[in-house]
Amino acid sequence: MATLTVWRFPTAAGADEALDTLRKLQRQNLITLQDGAVVSWPGDARKPRTRHLGDLAGMGALGGAFWGFLLGMIFFVPVLGAAVGAAGGALGGHLAHVGIDDGFVRQVRREVTPGTSALFVLSADAALDQVRSAFEGRHAELIETNLSAEEEARLREAFTEGG
Repeated sequence: MATLTVWRFPTAAGADEALDTLRKLQRQNLITLQDGAVVSWPGDARKPRTRHLGDLAGMGALGGAFWGFLLGMIFFVPVLGAAVGAAGGALGGHLAHVGIDDGFVRQVRREVTPGTSALFVLSADAALDQVRSAFEGRHAELIETNLSAEEEARLREAFTEGG
């Protein structure tokens, strides 16, 4: 079963700085990384910068389409307002179909704000207590949603590149 986790950091550079910790955890077999993205939001910026982490070894299972869709729903659709309200609702329903509910989207939107950053990770086989411990010194806050095996399969079917 895959887990989608979001680690929120109190600085705009925190998520990028935590990537080394994540790589170390993977080398220690404490987590199996499947895919990920970084969101950095400088305090003076109107919108965050997003980056797919498909370049990390063993990652890129879902590809940029999924991350663009998810991060767009969280950070950019609300900015567009009523003009895309109905479309946003339909897209949000699509996310719920793959196990990412509106509550998760709203929580991330509420907590990842200017001056912060977030590390989005799709993983499996995580020793969550040890992973959480590794991020403690970085003042990271965990926002998490678990995907059932069926939801994971739907997610992969909907977003795997070339699938």
